[in-house]
Amino acid sequence: MATTPTEYAGPAGRFMPPPGEAALLLDFDGTLVDIAPTPESVVVSPGLLEVLRRLRAKCGDALAVISGRGVEQIDHFLGDVPFAVAGEHGIAVRHRPDGPIVRADLPVVPPEWLQRAETLVAGYPGVRIERKVGGFVLHYRAAPEAADALLDAAQGWVEASGGVFHIQAAKMAWEIRPDGVDKGHAVAALMQSPPFAGRHPIFVGDDATDEDGIRAAVALGGAGFRIPMDFPDAAAFRAWLATLAAGGDGVWGV
Repeated sequence: MATTPTEYAGPAGRFMPPPGEAALLLDFDGTLVDIAPTPESVVVSPGLLEVLRRLRAKCGDALAVISGRGVEQIDHFLGDVPFAVAGEHGIAVRHRPDGPIVRADLPVVPPEWLQRAETLVAGYPGVRIERKVGGFVLHYRAAPEAADALLDAAQGWVEASGGVFHIQAAKMAWEIRPDGVDKGHAVAALMQSPPFAGRHPIFVGDDATDEDGIRAAVALGGAGFRIPMDFPDAAAFRAWLATLAAGGDGVWGV
């Protein structure tokens, strides 16, 4: 027998509030879409946008995407479906569809780091540098043998910063980013304003970078789930979202 909305348990039996009390905060790569060889080649599966629209309506617009990508990239793939978007692991936050992108006040990456990074990756065909406002990412998916050398170099740079920057491990990548701003920061920022304020945040992600978001959601009275611990893969998570969206007005599908 299906449970009532207030009794519904999420994966692993953990707390799941009814839609009228929930805010869905979702990672993008590896969560809403499958990991692809390059960031540009990800595919939004058929039906996903409609599922997200239905979930947004159920939650009174309280649906956001929190990603390591830039806000503009999420807009490219998802359009106006999320009410809010946080990009660059919380550095850039747009609280509403027509709102400005609010950026954290960040230190500047020393230019010599990028120069050294470009020299280093020249020796590893397939390694790619992704520049961001608050730092840069060394992608080695196409050259896994470069992982240790890239990490050694990055550790030297961040140690010289005296704690201003740190290294964030991602899937087949090392990200050099400012300390103190992460996906947990984004969760806290979004939950301070409507339509998220007063709700229980439910954060779902798949990577080490998502742990900060999970911890923040739990601390704010919500829950966090991570792939592959709570769902085998992104496809299984999307199927779960479709099930949630299938319920009648004001209830989750179960």
